[in-house]
Amino acid sequence: MTNVQKLLDILEEIAPAALATSWDNVGLLVGSPRSRVSSVLLALDPTVSLIAQAQERAAELIITHHPALFQPLKCLRTDQPIGSFLDAALRAGINVIGCHTNLDAALGGVSDALAQALGLTNTIPLIADKKQPTCGLGRIGWLPTPLPPEAFLTQLQAAISLPWLLEAGPRSIAVAKVAVCGGSCSDLAEAALAAGADVFITAEIKHHVARWAEEAGLWLLDGGHFATENPAMHILQQQLTERIRLADLNVQIHCAQQESPLKLVAQEFCKE
Repeated sequence: MTNVQKLLDILEEIAPAALATSWDNVGLLVGSPRSRVSSVLLALDPTVSLIAQAQERAAELIITHHPALFQPLKCLRTDQPIGSFLDAALRAGINVIGCHTNLDAALGGVSDALAQALGLTNTIPLIADKKQPTCGLGRIGWLPTPLPPEAFLTQLQAAISLPWLLEAGPRSIAVAKVAVCGGSCSDLAEAALAAGADVFITAEIKHHVARWAEEAGLWLLDGGHFATENPAMHILQQQLTERIRLADLNVQIHCAQQESPLKLVAQEFCKE
């Protein structure tokens, strides 16, 4: 039976910790590298319900994209969400790893999952990593065939299960060059425009960025944080499964059942 350290080593091959931003917190956050692992549960968010899912799959290790421990703790309150999750994990003997901005920047990571879903070709990082230029935040690439904006929206919805779609800026006459960045990446809008993107797909677009896009002439699409990042969990599952097979290890990799915490209010309650 393998241990947590072996999974950390495999993750390092997929998403090197050096790719994480300086403000991030990745790696083993709960548990011991010596703990044995036969089953792993992958998820976007660390929630208490994950512990029950992990126990159902006999998973000794949870890997989440968003770190369970992000800011330094001044106290550990088990009656509050973070403390409750940590308490439940410790009581169940479940180890927890965070794989966040390193997975955002890695080849085959969050933005590559979006680019792959859209069928983009000749993709490169939108913001290349200084030490590993083939990695970095966001991706920009080409559609095999340029599409009218309405047809592109149909393709986007078919490729990614979007609970909603917000737009800002003028629609392009034709969409050929596409920039993507899963999660909250509207700060990269100027880089997308400078790179010649016909459209930039991300999430949590800030008001001032949306207003800027109107003036600058960039079409922005906001598909929600969860929807633009969650596809990467299935790609990570495939990557881990393949490397575990090559290493001749007996470890099962599962994806958790999670939904976006944000829901679209019924139209009849919204003012036109």
